[in-house]
Amino acid sequence: MAPGSTEAPARIAPLVAELVAKARAAQRIANGYDQARVDELVVAAGWAIIEPGRNRELAELAVADTGIGNVDDKVRKNQRKTFGLLRDLQGARSVGVIGEDPALGLVEVARPVGVVCAITPSTNPAATPANKIINALKGRNAVIVAPSPKGWATCARLIAFVHAEFSRIGAPHDLVQLLPAPVSKESTAELMRGCDLVVATGSQANVRAAYASGTPAFGVGAGNVASIVDASADVQLAAERIVRSKTFDNATSCSSENSLVIVNAVRAALVEALQIRGAVLLDAAQKERLRATMWPGGKLSPAVIGQSAGVVARRAGLHDVAQQQPSMLLVEEDGFGDAHPFSGEKLCPVLTLYRAADFAEAMVVVERIYAYQGAGHSVGLHSARPEHALALGLALPVSRVIVDQVHAIATGGSFDNGLPFSLSMGCGTWGKNSFSENLNYRHYLNITRISRPIPERIPSEAEIFGTYFSKFGRK
Repeated sequence: MAPGSTEAPARIAPLVAELVAKARAAQRIANGYDQARVDELVVAAGWAIIEPGRNRELAELAVADTGIGNVDDKVRKNQRKTFGLLRDLQGARSVGVIGEDPALGLVEVARPVGVVCAITPSTNPAATPANKIINALKGRNAVIVAPSPKGWATCARLIAFVHAEFSRIGAPHDLVQLLPAPVSKESTAELMRGCDLVVATGSQANVRAAYASGTPAFGVGAGNVASIVDASADVQLAAERIVRSKTFDNATSCSSENSLVIVNAVRAALVEALQIRGAVLLDAAQKERLRATMWPGGKLSPAVIGQSAGVVARRAGLHDVAQQQPSMLLVEEDGFGDAHPFSGEKLCPVLTLYRAADFAEAMVVVERIYAYQGAGHSVGLHSARPEHALALGLALPVSRVIVDQVHAIATGGSFDNGLPFSLSMGCGTWGKNSFSENLNYRHYLNITRISRPIPERIPSEAEIFGTYFSKFGRK
C-alpha cells in the first residue's frame, strides 16, 4: 500500500488482524529454529542496513522524506549502531538453556515473547527499526513495525532489504512486516492491542499510548540531557566532545546535550573553546528572536527539529549569525520550566548554558532542569574527579552517568564503553518507564526457570534478628 492511500476505519481491524496472523504463522516456524539458525537471521537483518550501498540509500531517503538530520551522520549511525548491536549479540544465547546455577538448582530457558509491535520515530527511520528488528529476531519473535508517517518510506525500503536477505537464507518474510500507510493513531493502536509486546520509541504521546494499550510495553522517557563541566575538567577535550555530540545528525538524538552547567572557574575557557569550534553565543535580543521562532505558541516548532545551526539561525532571522556558518548556537539561561523554554529539549544544535559556583551547585541546577523535563535519562560529566560521577549516580534522577565521552554516541552504547548498543534508553520510574536499562535482546525474551531441589538451609533466629535485638531488644 503506497503512502497517501486511505483505509476506512472499518478496514483497520481486519487489516491489522491479517498482519498479526501472518506474523504468528511465521513466528511458529522461527520457534523451531536452533541458535545457529537464529543467528543467521540476525546477521541477515544486520547486513540489510549495513551494506554500504543500502545504508547510503536509506540515509538519503530518510533525510529527503523527513527533512531531519544529515545524510553522512545517518550513514554513520546506521552502520555503527547496527554493527555494535551485532557485536553484542554474537555468541549471546537466546535459544534453549541460556543460564544454569547448580548451587541454586536453577536452569533458565529462553522463550519468545511472540509478535512484537515496534513503534519507531521519524528522527531515526532506519537505525531504530533495524535495532528493534534484530533484537526481536534474536529471541525468535516476529515483528511488525509501526513507523512515524514521515519515516514510512525509509522503513519500507529497509524491510524490503531485510526480505531480500531472508530470501537468500530461506527465512519467512512475514517474520518482519510493516504497518501499511497511511500510518494513523487508530491503526497503530489496533496493532498494539493485537501484538504480544509493544516496544515504543519516539514521542511521549506514543509511549503513553503504548502503556495504555493493554499489551505489555517498554517505552522510553523524554530526553533533555544536561552535562556538567566541573573545575577539574580538561576544557579542550570537553569542548571537542560536546561539539561532536551536539552537532551529530543535527542533534536529533534524545542523548544530545540540551544544557551545559559550567562551574565558574572554567566557564570563560570552555565558552572560548566552544567558539573556536564554531559555536556562536547569542546576545539577549538574538536569544529572544530565536525563542519566538523555536516555540511559537509555546510548542517546539517542526521547522527547527533536526536542522543545522545555520538553518535554525536563518529561520530565526539571524542572518549575520547564519553567515558565520555556526556549528551550534549558545544561549545563556538562569531559569527553568515553561516560562524558560530553553531549559527543555530542543532537538537541534541549540545549547543552553547555565552557571554554577561549584560542583554542588551544578548538581542542584541539573536537578531543577530535570524537575522540568528529562528525568531518568542520563547526565554527562566532564571531570577528573571520579567521586563526582558517583555523587551524580547516588543523587540525581538518572539511569546513566556518562563520564568524559561524546554523550550522544556513548549513551546508546559505544565500542569504548560497556553499555549495550541501543537506540532506546529506559528512564526508570523517574521517566515513567518500567525499565532503566538500554533496551536489549533480553527484553524480547520470556524466560522459563526450572527449579530443582537443593540441600535445605534454614537460618537460625540469631542470624536473622541477632543484630536487631542487640540494638533494640526483643520488645
